[in-house]
Amino acid sequence: MTQLPLEGIRILSVEQYGAGPYGTMLLADLGAEVIKIEDPSRGGDVSRSVGPYMLGDGDSEFFQTFSLGKKSVTLDLKSETGRQQFEALVKSADAVANNLRGDQPEKLGLTYERLKRINPKIVCAHLSAYGRKSERAAWPGYDYLMQAEAGFMSVTGEPEGPPVRFGLSMVDFHTGSQMATALLAGLLGASRTGEGCDVDVCLFDTALHQLSYPATWYLNQGHVTGRLPRGAHPSIAPSQLVKTKDGWGLLMCQTPKFWSLWCQLTGTALGEDPRFATIPARRENLQALSDAVDQVMMAKTTSEWMDVFGGAVPFAPVLDIGEALDNPYVAHVEMTAQIDHPDATDGMRTLASPFRVNGERPTLSRAPKMGEHSDALLKQETSV
Repeated sequence: MTQLPLEGIRILSVEQYGAGPYGTMLLADLGAEVIKIEDPSRGGDVSRSVGPYMLGDGDSEFFQTFSLGKKSVTLDLKSETGRQQFEALVKSADAVANNLRGDQPEKLGLTYERLKRINPKIVCAHLSAYGRKSERAAWPGYDYLMQAEAGFMSVTGEPEGPPVRFGLSMVDFHTGSQMATALLAGLLGASRTGEGCDVDVCLFDTALHQLSYPATWYLNQGHVTGRLPRGAHPSIAPSQLVKTKDGWGLLMCQTPKFWSLWCQLTGTALGEDPRFATIPARRENLQALSDAVDQVMMAKTTSEWMDVFGGAVPFAPVLDIGEALDNPYVAHVEMTAQIDHPDATDGMRTLASPFRVNGERPTLSRAPKMGEHSDALLKQETSV
């Protein structure tokens, strides 16, 4: 493996559960030394105990998912000794990250104002539910709450059904990714000016920002985007779930070219129907279009349509998680990996990094045991 771009960057992270650890793991994938600061009196990162699949004491497959490639140091930030040990680590660090409640970084001394005397170039990255400068700073908050309040659930699911959340915690993952982006921006600025800073992201702001063009439509036109059948796109058609002979597929004719190609490859005359001649017409006649497209698509299986459309018309099979991971294409692009773990006899399979560096995916290693690196790292820093 060629040298990774973040090798030599040291990040201390007071993190737990999902959003923060996901963001710092992306940085570890790219070569950063990410050191988890864990309080032994609290059992460390709470995700260590999240089941149902455990890997020995204080470890789980859930925890491994978010902390691959990191190190762990145990110390109590509220104790005098723990604070001294933490500040010793700050001297050699490039950044301090946390995903605590918004009122906690100030109390625990994790802000740039508190740490700049120790290291003027330190970048302090904060991820919280509602932000640090907010009347809700002290509120706990989680992904699903953001999906509810930011309007996501109102545009997910079928029109006649109840509000529906995403099946995955996408607000967590996006906020973690935004923290990583902000942290890297802070590091670039510090390398240029010699001065660090605070950077903040929060779940609520991220969720609201992801409303994207429906937000622009509402803010300027008063238009409230709602739910359409089959998860259809709010303005382009057909861009939705379609029935096939043996299940479902997702068809996305996002441009006139793809609609024409779909008609050509399926041998249908629907392209000549005035109700479906243009994108606005197809959107206006969405139910009739859906019925007509289904009649065509139900002539073949999803797999057969993949062979027909592959590389020409945007189309994907609707798979469950097992089918998605067993998809031969996943193996082709090397998106799973095998890592060693002392409590898994045959090792542990995991998702590979989403990054490639010079064409290769980074080699992954297991998440640390709690305090696994305390002796080496604390001794190293106190001896400097």
